[in-house]
Amino acid sequence: MSENKKIQVLGSEITLVQIEQQDFISLTDIAKHKTDDSSATIGNWMRNRNTIEFLGIWETLYNPDFKPIEFEGFRNQAGLNAFTLSPQKWVNATQAIGIVVKSGRYGGTYAHKDIALKFASWISVEFELYLIKEFQRLKAEEQKLLGWSVKRELTKINYRIHTDAIKENLIPGELTKQQINLVYATEADLLNMALFGKTAKQWRDENQSLEGNIRDYSNVSQLVCLANLENLNAHLIQQNLPQSERIRLLNQTAIQQMRLLTDDRGIQKLQRSKV
Repeated sequence: MSENKKIQVLGSEITLVQIEQQDFISLTDIAKHKTDDSSATIGNWMRNRNTIEFLGIWETLYNPDFKPIEFEGFRNQAGLNAFTLSPQKWVNATQAIGIVVKSGRYGGTYAHKDIALKFASWISVEFELYLIKEFQRLKAEEQKLLGWSVKRELTKINYRIHTDAIKENLIPGELTKQQINLVYATEADLLNMALFGKTAKQWRDENQSLEGNIRDYSNVSQLVCLANLENLNAHLIQQNLPQSERIRLLNQTAIQQMRLLTDDRGIQKLQRSKV
């Protein structure tokens, strides 16, 4: 089970986790929106015949180890006054995977998002709609972060191409380690100047309260451009162009690419040209 995430829904804090790369939502937290006795609320929902049928069909679709005979037994008892069903009893009897009971300080009952949303609709249609809205907002933010992370990794890969070109073409064999590091830093700052208009040290001096470096705080468009600049500079180094000429070409490329990446009209124009 991955690290918990929280969303706020109509004043209630709802916990989400990922289990086997699937999103699970806390039924315990959802139930607390209605009453403090979350276990009783979840139990009342699970003893309902419609709930049992929904859980059974869901497990049949997604769980090859689901036990249909035990499921039929619960379905036949549903509706009887003496019938009770807890999440743990359901999981133990049917080997269900759609509901997970977690013990400990941060324990509770979690359910796959399909099941959790069904429970939320039983609690309140309004609550269900707001839960869907906040859940979708969270997933959109995660996708943005994933995109940023991919681009950050891309710049790291291109950084290796860049440093190899520097090593092969700009570093004489007799330089000390300190001198070699200075060459690498100078070329890195060449890219920083071309794209950001400042060196790494200038950025640190301006942002002393922040951890990391200028590239850690770059947006996706800047990271894409930086990756392209690293490839271009590696090529220019291999062509033996002096640094003064390279900084001019890199800056021109940065301006052109950032204008395209950040201008929706430019993107639309590019897309139309491909049709």
